[in-house]
Amino acid sequence: MKNLCILGSTGSIGVSTLDVVAAHPDCYRVVALTGGGNLSRLEEQIRRFRPLVAAVVSDADASRLREALGPDRPEILSGIEGLIACATCAEAEMVVSAIVGAAGLMPTMAAIEAGKDVALANKEVLVTAGPLVMEAVRRRGVNLYPVDSEHSAVFQSLEGHRRSDVRRLILTASGGPFCHRSLSELKSVTPADALAHPNWSMGRKISIDSATMMNKGLEVIEARWLFDIPGERISVHIHPQSIVHSMVEYVDGSVIAQLGIPDMKTPIAYALSYPERLTLNLPPLDLCALGSLTFEQPDFARFPCLSLAYEALREGGSAPAVLNAANEVAVAAFLGGEIPFIHIPAVIRATLETHRNGPLQHIDEVLRADRWGRAAARRIIDSTP
Repeated sequence: MKNLCILGSTGSIGVSTLDVVAAHPDCYRVVALTGGGNLSRLEEQIRRFRPLVAAVVSDADASRLREALGPDRPEILSGIEGLIACATCAEAEMVVSAIVGAAGLMPTMAAIEAGKDVALANKEVLVTAGPLVMEAVRRRGVNLYPVDSEHSAVFQSLEGHRRSDVRRLILTASGGPFCHRSLSELKSVTPADALAHPNWSMGRKISIDSATMMNKGLEVIEARWLFDIPGERISVHIHPQSIVHSMVEYVDGSVIAQLGIPDMKTPIAYALSYPERLTLNLPPLDLCALGSLTFEQPDFARFPCLSLAYEALREGGSAPAVLNAANEVAVAAFLGGEIPFIHIPAVIRATLETHRNGPLQHIDEVLRADRWGRAAARRIIDSTP
């Protein structure tokens, strides 16, 4: 039996992870849970899975949760200290990192430094601090398993092959809800439009990132560090059916792909059980019923967030952390009705243009770059007529 800590248990990845755990109670035990604002869901999860410890964002939420659960409850912690305590819980053998955004960086790094294996669903951890994270993984001798469907697909397609034989990685993208909309049509996009992903059930922030294709840009940066492949050898193909989750092209021209229905339980289960595979109660992939699978090049003019991510990766240093910070602020502003959809990349570009790049040698420098990027993006939004 493997003991799990799930960071971000109330989000879409966390819920799917607990579904996998519930289907295999003889394989996994939940020892720690952390949640965001959905206290009622976290309360239900605690009652069902009975962890040893749980954490929430604020002291007030922790008090409410303690009161709701009564005396027969686990230890309830709060704040970043609470998240780190859960991530480093002595009983936990693997930490599922599913907190959305840069907020997941510190507890994930703490888990690595504590010698825990990590199932990584938070791409921002490697986007903001890729070199530092991977150095810690090597130094501590832990395993970092990808949970993103694209990176899980690459991971599986690399199995049994020499990394020296890889020509390039090909990450597939659904194109989101606006795959074929014109620039003029994108001007009138509403948050409800952008949240309506055609294939995947995701959280609000990730759904907007999919609509702008920043999600794919962040995945390119993540793949660069996760698989030690330079950005110029990582391509993106639009694949609206979301059946081919990604591919690896080898020097002899062979291309190996991983296919499956668009359901996050598959990559989650593989990360939890590697190198074994769990039996999942999911519909089988029926290629004959699909009829055809299509691919096309992304339109960088309509989706400038993708090119911004490539630019930040090429620049290196603190640029990716600033890119991510500005994106998180811009997405929140769009969801809050402060800026139109097409201003999201404009805010990010303007933030990067005012940024003075520098090397990252310590996690504190990542956090400073993140704070700077958020403040700069906020100033840009506030000064926009």
